[in-house]
Amino acid sequence: MQLVTFMINGETRLGAFDAAGDIVDLPKIDASLPNDMLALVQLGDDGLSRAKAALEAGKGAAIARAEVKLLAPFPVPPRNLMCVGKNYHDHASEFHNSGFDSTATDSPIPEFPIIFTKAPTSVTGPYDDIEASLDPTDTTDYEGELAVVIGTGGQGIAKSDAMSHVYGYSVMNDVTARDLQVRHRQWFLGKSVDTYCPMGPSLVTADELPDIENKQLTTTVNGEPRQKTQISGLIFDIPTLIETISKTITLQPGDIIGTGTPLGVGIGFNPKKFLQPGDEVTVAIEGIGEIVNKVS
Repeated sequence: MQLVTFMINGETRLGAFDAAGDIVDLPKIDASLPNDMLALVQLGDDGLSRAKAALEAGKGAAIARAEVKLLAPFPVPPRNLMCVGKNYHDHASEFHNSGFDSTATDSPIPEFPIIFTKAPTSVTGPYDDIEASLDPTDTTDYEGELAVVIGTGGQGIAKSDAMSHVYGYSVMNDVTARDLQVRHRQWFLGKSVDTYCPMGPSLVTADELPDIENKQLTTTVNGEPRQKTQISGLIFDIPTLIETISKTITLQPGDIIGTGTPLGVGIGFNPKKFLQPGDEVTVAIEGIGEIVNKVS
C-alpha cells in the first residue's frame, strides 16, 4: 500500500494511491480512520487493514493526483530523524578522502554504524524546493537515501526480529551543508537546515517490498546520473541499524531512519559539484517512486 499525506483546498489529508496513481482520501471513506500518518502507524496492523479496506471501497471516488499537493509522509516528524553516515563501501572511501570527514580514522570503513540526527524541521515535501540560500557557506550537497519507518516500537530489538518492526519505506534526500558539517564536527547543524530533507512521494508499506534490499536507488542532478546502487550494498543492513539504535534508544512508531547514501555525492568530484540555484535533483527508488526538488 502506498500511503500519502496530501493537501487539497488548504486542508491536509491522509490518503493512498490507487492503481492509476490517483488518491483515495481514506478517512472520507472510513470515518473511523485518523487523518494523520503518525496516528495511522500507531494503530499497527489493525489500522493498516482498515486503510486497505477503505482504499478498495474508495476506488470510484479517487482524486486526480494533479488536483492535490503531495506533502512528505510525515510533514513534521515527532522526533529527530535518525540517520547513518558512511554506510556504503564506495561512499565511505569517497567521503573519507573528501576533506570533509570529521570522523576520519585510518580506515574509511566504520567499525560500527555512525548515527546522527536531522531536525524534524528539515523535512519538506517530495516536490518542494531545497532552499540552499539558507546555507551561508554555499556548499550544499545531495545524498539520495532509503528511509525506513518504524511501526512497532521497542527497546533492545534483536537483529533477527528487526524487520517485523518496519512499517514501510520512503525516499529521502539527506541534503547537507558540507562546510557546516565539518566546521562544527558534530553533523547536526549541517544536516538540519530547513528544507534539507525532502521525502516521499509516499510511504510504501513493508508488505509491498519484501525484497527491499534488491531495489535500486538512483540520483540525478539536472538529468545527469550521479548515484546508482542496490540497497543490498549497505555496510550495515536494516536489521543491524534497528538493533544498534534500539540497544540504547527506545524506538517509537513513526520513527524514521535514513540508511545512508552511496557513491556519487558532490564532494566526491574534482572539482566539487555543489548544488546551485536552479538545479533539479531527482532521487528514485524502485517500488517507491521518486522525489524531484529544485534548488533555490
